[in-house]
Amino acid sequence: MKNTLKSKKRFVQEYKVFSIGLLFLFVFISSFSNKKNSIMTKVNQNSVIAHRGAWKQAGLPQNSIASLKQAITLGCIGSEFDVWMTADGHLVVNHDQEFGGLDIEKTNYKDLLVHKLSNGEHIPTLEEYIRAGMENNPKTRLVCEIKPSEISKARGVSIAEETVKLIRSLNAEAMVDYISFDFEILKKIKELEPEAHVQFLNGNKSPKAIKKAGMKGINYNYMVFKVLPKWVKQAKKEGIILNTWTVNDPEMMDWFLKKEFDFITTDEPELLLQKQKSLWTEGNS
Repeated sequence: MKNTLKSKKRFVQEYKVFSIGLLFLFVFISSFSNKKNSIMTKVNQNSVIAHRGAWKQAGLPQNSIASLKQAITLGCIGSEFDVWMTADGHLVVNHDQEFGGLDIEKTNYKDLLVHKLSNGEHIPTLEEYIRAGMENNPKTRLVCEIKPSEISKARGVSIAEETVKLIRSLNAEAMVDYISFDFEILKKIKELEPEAHVQFLNGNKSPKAIKKAGMKGINYNYMVFKVLPKWVKQAKKEGIILNTWTVNDPEMMDWFLKKEFDFITTDEPELLLQKQKSLWTEGNS
Protein backbone atom coordinates (compact mmCIF):
# COMPACT_ATOMS: atom_id res chain seq x y z
CA MET A 1 0.00 0.00 0.00
CA LYS A 2 2.85 2.39 0.99
CA ASN A 3 4.71 1.56 -2.21
CA THR A 4 1.58 2.28 -4.20
CA LEU A 5 1.16 5.73 -2.53
CA LYS A 6 4.85 6.53 -3.13
CA SER A 7 4.47 5.58 -6.79
CA LYS A 8 1.43 7.82 -7.17
CA LYS A 9 3.21 10.76 -5.50
CA ARG A 10 6.25 10.27 -7.71
CA PHE A 11 4.02 10.11 -10.79
CA VAL A 12 2.25 13.36 -9.80
CA GLN A 13 5.59 15.11 -9.21
CA GLU A 14 7.03 13.90 -12.48
CA TYR A 15 3.87 14.90 -14.31
CA LYS A 16 4.08 18.41 -12.84
CA VAL A 17 7.72 18.73 -13.91
CA PHE A 18 6.82 17.45 -17.37
CA SER A 19 3.87 19.87 -17.63
CA ILE A 20 5.99 22.86 -16.57
CA GLY A 21 8.68 21.88 -19.04
CA LEU A 22 6.10 21.50 -21.79
CA LEU A 23 4.68 24.92 -20.95
CA PHE A 24 8.11 26.58 -21.19
CA LEU A 25 8.74 24.83 -24.50
CA PHE A 26 5.41 26.07 -25.84
CA VAL A 27 6.17 29.64 -24.73
CA PHE A 28 9.62 29.48 -26.36
CA ILE A 29 8.25 28.13 -29.63
CA SER A 30 5.43 30.70 -29.64
CA SER A 31 7.89 33.51 -28.98
CA PHE A 32 10.15 32.37 -31.81
CA SER A 33 7.17 31.93 -34.12
CA ASN A 34 5.81 35.37 -33.29
CA LYS A 35 9.23 36.91 -33.90
CA LYS A 36 9.51 35.12 -37.24
CA ASN A 37 5.96 36.08 -38.22
CA SER A 38 6.70 39.69 -37.27
CA ILE A 39 9.78 39.65 -39.49
CA MET A 40 7.83 38.12 -42.38
CA THR A 41 5.10 40.72 -41.97
CA LYS A 42 7.74 43.44 -42.30
CA VAL A 43 9.11 41.72 -45.39
CA ASN A 44 5.68 41.91 -46.97
CA GLN A 45 5.12 45.48 -45.80
CA ASN A 46 8.33 47.47 -46.06
CA SER A 47 8.52 51.09 -44.93
CA VAL A 48 9.85 52.58 -48.18
CA ILE A 49 8.00 55.51 -49.77
CA ALA A 50 9.43 56.47 -53.17
CA HIS A 51 9.58 60.28 -53.24
CA ARG A 52 7.94 61.45 -56.50
CA GLY A 53 8.14 57.85 -57.68
CA ALA A 54 11.28 55.77 -58.21
CA TRP A 55 12.92 58.16 -60.63
CA LYS A 56 16.56 58.72 -59.71
CA GLN A 57 18.28 55.38 -60.33
CA ALA A 58 16.08 54.64 -63.35
CA GLY A 59 16.75 58.04 -64.95
CA LEU A 60 13.06 58.90 -65.14
CA PRO A 61 11.33 62.26 -64.67
CA GLN A 62 9.94 62.93 -61.22
CA ASN A 63 6.18 62.54 -60.74
CA SER A 64 5.87 60.75 -64.07
CA ILE A 65 3.68 57.72 -64.60
CA ALA A 66 6.87 55.85 -65.51
CA SER A 67 8.44 56.62 -62.11
CA LEU A 68 5.23 55.55 -60.38
CA LYS A 69 5.26 52.21 -62.21
CA GLN A 70 8.93 51.75 -61.31
CA ALA A 71 8.07 52.19 -57.61
CA ILE A 72 5.36 49.55 -57.99
CA THR A 73 7.82 47.22 -59.73
CA LEU A 74 10.31 47.66 -56.88
CA GLY A 75 7.59 46.78 -54.39
CA CYS A 76 7.76 50.01 -52.39
CA ILE A 77 5.00 50.27 -49.80
CA GLY A 78 4.17 53.71 -51.17
CA SER A 79 4.85 56.18 -53.97
CA GLU A 80 4.46 59.89 -53.31
CA PHE A 81 3.26 62.50 -55.82
CA ASP A 82 2.14 66.15 -55.85
CA VAL A 83 -1.16 67.68 -56.96
CA TRP A 84 -2.02 71.15 -58.30
CA MET A 85 -5.13 72.52 -60.00
CA THR A 86 -4.95 74.46 -63.29
CA ALA A 87 -6.74 77.73 -63.95
CA ASP A 88 -9.58 75.85 -65.65
CA GLY A 89 -10.00 73.28 -62.88
CA HIS A 90 -7.92 70.29 -64.05
CA LEU A 91 -6.04 68.38 -61.34
CA VAL A 92 -2.50 67.61 -62.48
CA VAL A 93 0.58 65.94 -60.99
CA ASN A 94 3.78 67.98 -60.75
CA HIS A 95 6.14 68.91 -57.93
CA ASP A 96 6.85 72.56 -58.72
CA GLN A 97 4.35 75.36 -59.06
CA GLU A 98 5.61 75.87 -62.61
CA PHE A 99 5.69 73.45 -65.53
CA GLY A 100 7.60 74.43 -68.66
CA GLY A 101 7.93 77.94 -67.26
CA LEU A 102 4.15 78.26 -66.84
CA ASP A 103 2.43 78.86 -63.49
CA ILE A 104 0.12 75.84 -63.24
CA GLU A 105 -2.53 77.61 -61.16
CA LYS A 106 -2.76 80.45 -63.69
CA THR A 107 -2.59 78.33 -66.84
CA ASN A 108 -5.24 76.30 -68.65
CA TYR A 109 -4.58 72.60 -68.98
CA LYS A 110 -4.36 72.58 -72.80
CA ASP A 111 -1.57 75.14 -72.67
CA LEU A 112 0.48 72.90 -70.37
CA LEU A 113 0.35 70.15 -72.99
CA VAL A 114 2.71 72.14 -75.19
CA HIS A 115 5.52 70.98 -72.90
CA LYS A 116 6.64 67.40 -72.23
CA LEU A 117 8.48 65.54 -69.51
CA SER A 118 11.97 64.31 -70.41
CA ASN A 119 10.66 60.84 -71.32
CA GLY A 120 8.01 62.23 -73.66
CA GLU A 121 5.05 62.02 -71.27
CA HIS A 122 2.74 64.98 -70.98
CA ILE A 123 2.03 66.35 -67.52
CA PRO A 124 -0.20 63.66 -65.95
CA THR A 125 -3.70 64.48 -64.84
CA LEU A 126 -4.54 63.14 -61.41
CA GLU A 127 -7.07 60.77 -62.98
CA GLU A 128 -4.46 59.34 -65.35
CA TYR A 129 -2.01 58.97 -62.49
CA ILE A 130 -4.43 57.20 -60.14
CA ARG A 131 -5.64 54.87 -62.89
CA ALA A 132 -2.02 53.95 -63.69
CA GLY A 133 -1.38 53.34 -59.99
CA MET A 134 -4.31 50.94 -59.79
CA GLU A 135 -2.97 48.69 -62.56
CA ASN A 136 -0.97 45.58 -61.58
CA ASN A 137 -0.33 47.03 -58.16
CA PRO A 138 -0.39 44.46 -55.33
CA LYS A 139 0.71 46.70 -52.45
CA THR A 140 2.10 50.14 -53.33
CA ARG A 141 0.01 52.88 -51.73
CA LEU A 142 -0.52 56.17 -53.54
CA VAL A 143 0.67 58.99 -51.28
CA CYS A 144 -1.09 62.11 -52.51
CA GLU A 145 0.44 65.43 -51.51
CA ILE A 146 -1.96 68.30 -52.09
CA LYS A 147 0.03 71.46 -52.57
CA PRO A 148 -1.13 74.61 -50.74
CA SER A 149 -2.55 77.06 -53.26
CA GLU A 150 -0.44 80.13 -53.95
CA ILE A 151 -3.64 82.00 -54.82
CA SER A 152 -5.70 81.54 -51.64
CA LYS A 153 -6.41 79.26 -48.69
CA ALA A 154 -9.95 78.78 -50.00
CA ARG A 155 -8.61 77.49 -53.31
CA GLY A 156 -6.43 75.00 -51.47
CA VAL A 157 -9.48 73.63 -49.68
CA SER A 158 -11.32 73.47 -53.00
CA ILE A 159 -8.45 71.43 -54.47
CA ALA A 160 -8.79 69.03 -51.55
CA GLU A 161 -12.52 68.67 -52.21
CA GLU A 162 -12.01 67.99 -55.91
CA THR A 163 -9.21 65.52 -55.21
CA VAL A 164 -11.32 63.48 -52.79
CA LYS A 165 -14.25 63.59 -55.22
CA LEU A 166 -12.10 62.24 -58.07
CA ILE A 167 -10.53 59.48 -55.98
CA ARG A 168 -14.00 58.40 -54.83
CA SER A 169 -15.21 58.26 -58.43
CA LEU A 170 -12.32 55.91 -59.25
CA ASN A 171 -13.03 53.72 -56.19
CA ALA A 172 -9.43 54.26 -55.11
CA GLU A 173 -10.06 55.43 -51.52
CA ALA A 174 -8.58 52.29 -49.97
CA MET A 175 -5.18 52.74 -51.62
CA VAL A 176 -4.67 56.50 -51.24
CA ASP A 177 -3.06 58.38 -48.34
CA TYR A 178 -3.06 62.18 -48.12
CA ILE A 179 -0.28 64.53 -47.03
CA SER A 180 -0.01 68.31 -47.04
CA PHE A 181 1.81 71.29 -45.53
CA ASP A 182 -1.58 73.00 -45.19
CA PHE A 183 -3.43 71.87 -42.06
CA GLU A 184 -6.76 73.22 -43.39
CA ILE A 185 -6.47 70.95 -46.42
CA LEU A 186 -6.04 67.91 -44.18
CA LYS A 187 -8.95 68.99 -41.98
CA LYS A 188 -11.17 69.23 -45.05
CA ILE A 189 -10.11 65.76 -46.20
CA LYS A 190 -10.95 64.31 -42.76
CA GLU A 191 -14.32 66.05 -42.89
CA LEU A 192 -15.07 64.50 -46.28
CA GLU A 193 -13.41 61.12 -45.59
CA PRO A 194 -13.30 60.44 -41.83
CA GLU A 195 -11.41 57.17 -42.35
CA ALA A 196 -8.79 58.68 -44.64
CA HIS A 197 -5.15 58.35 -43.63
CA VAL A 198 -3.67 61.86 -43.50
CA GLN A 199 -0.19 63.03 -42.49
CA PHE A 200 0.88 66.59 -41.70
CA LEU A 201 4.13 67.74 -43.30
CA ASN A 202 4.94 71.08 -41.71
CA GLY A 203 6.70 69.84 -38.58
CA ASN A 204 5.30 72.41 -36.15
CA LYS A 205 2.68 70.30 -34.36
CA SER A 206 3.42 67.70 -31.69
CA PRO A 207 2.08 64.14 -31.97
CA LYS A 208 -0.32 64.95 -29.11
CA ALA A 209 -1.71 67.91 -31.07
CA ILE A 210 -2.11 65.73 -34.16
CA LYS A 211 -4.01 63.11 -32.17
CA LYS A 212 -6.22 65.78 -30.59
CA ALA A 213 -7.09 66.97 -34.10
CA GLY A 214 -8.28 63.45 -34.96
CA MET A 215 -5.45 62.73 -37.39
CA LYS A 216 -3.32 59.59 -37.49
CA GLY A 217 0.07 60.56 -38.84
CA ILE A 218 2.98 62.95 -39.04
CA ASN A 219 5.44 63.16 -41.91
CA TYR A 220 8.14 65.63 -40.94
CA ASN A 221 11.51 66.56 -42.36
CA TYR A 222 14.15 64.25 -40.89
CA MET A 223 15.85 67.14 -39.04
CA VAL A 224 12.71 67.70 -36.94
CA PHE A 225 13.08 64.23 -35.46
CA LYS A 226 16.83 64.63 -35.01
CA VAL A 227 16.27 67.83 -33.03
CA LEU A 228 13.17 66.53 -31.21
CA PRO A 229 13.69 62.78 -30.69
CA LYS A 230 11.13 62.93 -27.87
CA TRP A 231 8.46 63.31 -30.54
CA VAL A 232 9.32 59.84 -31.82
CA LYS A 233 8.59 58.35 -28.40
CA GLN A 234 5.50 60.51 -27.99
CA ALA A 235 4.13 59.48 -31.40
CA LYS A 236 4.53 55.79 -30.57
CA LYS A 237 2.87 56.31 -27.21
CA GLU A 238 -0.07 58.15 -28.81
CA GLY A 239 -0.41 55.64 -31.65
CA ILE A 240 0.53 58.21 -34.30
CA ILE A 241 1.99 56.97 -37.61
CA LEU A 242 5.60 58.08 -38.13
CA ASN A 243 6.86 59.10 -41.56
CA THR A 244 9.82 61.31 -42.52
CA TRP A 245 11.18 63.09 -45.59
CA THR A 246 13.44 63.11 -47.53
CA VAL A 247 15.99 60.58 -46.26
CA ASN A 248 18.72 59.95 -48.83
CA ASP A 249 21.85 59.69 -46.66
CA PRO A 250 22.73 56.06 -45.77
CA GLU A 251 23.52 56.92 -42.14
CA MET A 252 20.22 58.74 -41.77
CA MET A 253 18.45 55.71 -43.22
CA ASP A 254 20.08 53.55 -40.55
CA TRP A 255 18.96 55.97 -37.83
CA PHE A 256 15.31 55.90 -38.88
CA LEU A 257 15.33 52.14 -39.44
CA LYS A 258 16.68 51.71 -35.91
CA LYS A 259 13.88 53.95 -34.60
CA GLU A 260 11.41 51.66 -36.43
CA PHE A 261 9.57 54.38 -38.32
CA ASP A 262 6.40 53.21 -40.03
CA PHE A 263 7.47 54.89 -43.28
CA ILE A 264 10.59 56.55 -44.64
CA THR A 265 10.32 58.76 -47.72
CA THR A 266 13.37 58.74 -49.98
CA ASP A 267 14.74 59.52 -53.43
CA GLU A 268 16.82 56.33 -53.07
CA PRO A 269 14.20 53.57 -52.65
CA GLU A 270 16.51 50.87 -54.03
CA LEU A 271 19.15 51.55 -51.36
CA LEU A 272 16.62 51.75 -48.53
CA LEU A 273 14.91 48.55 -49.63
CA GLN A 274 18.28 46.77 -49.61
CA LYS A 275 19.11 48.09 -46.15
CA GLN A 276 15.78 46.96 -44.78
CA LYS A 277 16.14 43.55 -46.41
CA SER A 278 19.56 43.16 -44.75
CA LEU A 279 18.03 43.96 -41.36
CA TRP A 280 15.28 41.36 -41.86
CA THR A 281 17.88 38.77 -42.90
CA GLU A 282 19.91 39.45 -39.76
CA GLY A 283 16.81 39.30 -37.57
CA ASN A 284 15.72 36.01 -39.12
CA SER A 285 19.10 34.30 -38.77
